[in-house]
Amino acid sequence: MRVFAKNNYIFNLLSEAVSEGILVVDRAQIIVATNNNANIMFGYERDELIGQSVAVLVPYPHNKDHDRHVETFFDTHKSSGKMMVDRLLFGLRKNQEKFPVQIGLYPFSYEGIDYVFTLIFDKTEISKRDSQIKDLNDHLEKKIKTRTLELRETVAMLKKEIKKREEAETKMKIALQRERELSELRTKFLSLVSHEFKTPLSGILTSATLVGKYKDTDDQERRDKHLTTIIGEVRHLNGILTDFLSIERLEKGKEIYNYTKFSLSKVVNEVVYNANMLLKNGQKINYPHNIDEVVLYQDEKIFTLILTNLIYNSIKYAPEDSEIDISFEIVGDMIILKIKDYGIGIPEKDQKHIFERYFRAENALLNQGTGIGLNIIKEHIENLEGKIYFKSKEHMGTTFTVELPKGEGIHLELN
Repeated sequence: MRVFAKNNYIFNLLSEAVSEGILVVDRAQIIVATNNNANIMFGYERDELIGQSVAVLVPYPHNKDHDRHVETFFDTHKSSGKMMVDRLLFGLRKNQEKFPVQIGLYPFSYEGIDYVFTLIFDKTEISKRDSQIKDLNDHLEKKIKTRTLELRETVAMLKKEIKKREEAETKMKIALQRERELSELRTKFLSLVSHEFKTPLSGILTSATLVGKYKDTDDQERRDKHLTTIIGEVRHLNGILTDFLSIERLEKGKEIYNYTKFSLSKVVNEVVYNANMLLKNGQKINYPHNIDEVVLYQDEKIFTLILTNLIYNSIKYAPEDSEIDISFEIVGDMIILKIKDYGIGIPEKDQKHIFERYFRAENALLNQGTGIGLNIIKEHIENLEGKIYFKSKEHMGTTFTVELPKGEGIHLELN
């Protein structure tokens, strides 16, 4: 310590030019020299630290092993002659305030005595800035997470909104398509109605006019012929109106089925009798002969509608001098009705559409018809827990098959 006191001027001159704090410590860990920056840094007056142990500048708990660390440093680095920069440590001011420092250690010997030249960097401001940067980074990370979450929620909401709009657009397109289809159906419907009503009305008017001209007794056969035509056309118009009313009731869900017991032969006789008035030259209906004792429990009106529609279609689309076969059989709990003709048949490409409303097969466009009869009876049959299907080959004929529950009233097996 006396050595540094003798050369105090030179040491002060050199050390004060350095902006960091400087301490010189001997092997006994006594401070032998300081510069003014070190005094200010630790809060001591000039020369106040001289002669004190360096331990006063080391805070608890770091001061517990400080002596051992210093001795080890001397032994290890005495002859290296290199500056050793230690990790970030903490210093203790005179007012017992703890603050971050970083130190550089340089061992040297002078006049046979070992010393350590200590260069001290006050890291308080840097630590504050680091802390502020860390806080800022933490804040930014938190904000980014918040913004990311908000963005995800916004994206999710946008996706939902886009999906809703796409669904709305799809529904709108479907609605517009249905509106166009409905408009086309209305147009087609009006055209069909006009055509279907005009033809029989013209026939009725012509026959009624001619009947008036046949006044003699000998003209009775001619009068009967035209009266038969009038009756047939009126029944045809009545059938069309019945079909239209059925469509309305089915669409509104107002169709109520009235189940009663009735004679199968009675219904078949009535339908065949009325159908005979529409037969073409040489056409013949083969009546089933095994149904006289059969009683059904079904809706008689709907059953009649089904049978009438299928037989009338067979008459319409079969040629002159052809036969129409009607047959019934019971299989399990079902009664099976088959109507077979040898007419024009249904083109294969049209068969999948045959039960669609207003559809007319390509080879049937010149025949009278609204294209609603098969659609109506199919809905009725399905409502009655039955089914309808067909087999057809163009130019060779068609067989329609209807399966309906036989009902509790059937008491005789068909032979």
